[in-house]
Amino acid sequence: MLYEKGQIGFPEFKAVTEKEMREARLKKLSFRAWRRGFKEADIILGNFADDRLPEMTPEELDIFEILLEVPDQDLYGWIIQRDPTPEDFRSVIMDQLNQYYKIAYTKI
Repeated sequence: MLYEKGQIGFPEFKAVTEKEMREARLKKLSFRAWRRGFKEADIILGNFADDRLPEMTPEELDIFEILLEVPDQDLYGWIIQRDPTPEDFRSVIMDQLNQYYKIAYTKI
């Protein structure tokens, strides 16, 4: 049996703009930064995300996304510089996280 156009009921797909894709990505990264499961990491990464994500380049967002894959205790140790950051994870974003922590969460 043949169906006429529109009879099957497939939804019309709307083209998604680059701006909408970026906004969705920023929301996803912010959500992940705020919900780490480790309160100290939530606070640092969540606030960092709120402050810095909108200005990040796509490449920097890629780096931040990779960092969010790291287990909480490891990433937290690198941020507060309790543990050395492994060479593979050293980046401009990791440097920014270290600075952000020093400025926002420690007293000099």
